[in-house]
Amino acid sequence: MTTPTGQRRAITAPSIRARKGQEPLVMVTAYDAPSARVVDDAGVDMILVGDSLAMVVLGYDNTLQVTTDDMAHHVAAVARTKPHALIVGDLPWMSYHVSREETVRNAATLVRAGAGAVKLEGGRKRLDAIGAILDSEIPVMGHLGLTPQSVHAIGGYKVQGKQLDAARTIVDDAIALAEAGCFALVLECVPDGVARMVTDAIDIPTIGIGAGRHCDGQVLVYHDLLGLEDRKLPRFVRRYADIKGESTMAVAMFCDDVRAGSFPSSEETYHMTDQMPSELHLYSGDDAYARNIEVPG
Repeated sequence: MTTPTGQRRAITAPSIRARKGQEPLVMVTAYDAPSARVVDDAGVDMILVGDSLAMVVLGYDNTLQVTTDDMAHHVAAVARTKPHALIVGDLPWMSYHVSREETVRNAATLVRAGAGAVKLEGGRKRLDAIGAILDSEIPVMGHLGLTPQSVHAIGGYKVQGKQLDAARTIVDDAIALAEAGCFALVLECVPDGVARMVTDAIDIPTIGIGAGRHCDGQVLVYHDLLGLEDRKLPRFVRRYADIKGESTMAVAMFCDDVRAGSFPSSEETYHMTDQMPSELHLYSGDDAYARNIEVPG
């Protein structure tokens, strides 16, 4: 999407919603300025500042450790790059579970940090929270299927909706979220048949992650698709690079060069000019730490 001057126009939540059934949407996570520049330059439609930063950036075992302040910190870093892509900020666990007032306050914190929309997990039980955020004029993206913030309640990271009743619940929840006013919906780790039913049943785009090809778009975690980690990946992740391997090799080469005395080279070193004195005098006494360089007058 370009302006009459040929520049890319900033993508908004309404423009994402309007693309239902058109060219597939692309969303990739980013958590800092360098990764935001990479994914925006690559042409993604949406940048998700996901609570997955808990694992891939902060070293936690799950998403439950991050706070609204953590999310705002990373949203702000992404926003400073002024991307054309829509910035979607994840509302973390317990940021929209207590009261409408606290829910709106936390959503507003992410918007003030630079998000153009927020995302939260859950179905019909979250309609009150979604309504409160929408009443504050903040766009909301829903998230159904595997909801990582519910990892303890659902007993682990498991595919959801494999049984008929569970599939019906996901479809019903999706309809409820769309009718409530969400502009898009993430479907995570559900059978492709369920994703297709949801996509056909609602008039807002579905963004799949482990949900097959029948969604209106796809999302992957930045660190997963670039191979920045060597952890065991879910079957739905496709690696497009081996950045961790290449980076480790580069740092190992630096270590070898330093230990061999070949770094830095003469070309990588600053040298004295001919006008500099041939001797540097160090003075001791009360100012023993001070150095006085005599320069010809």
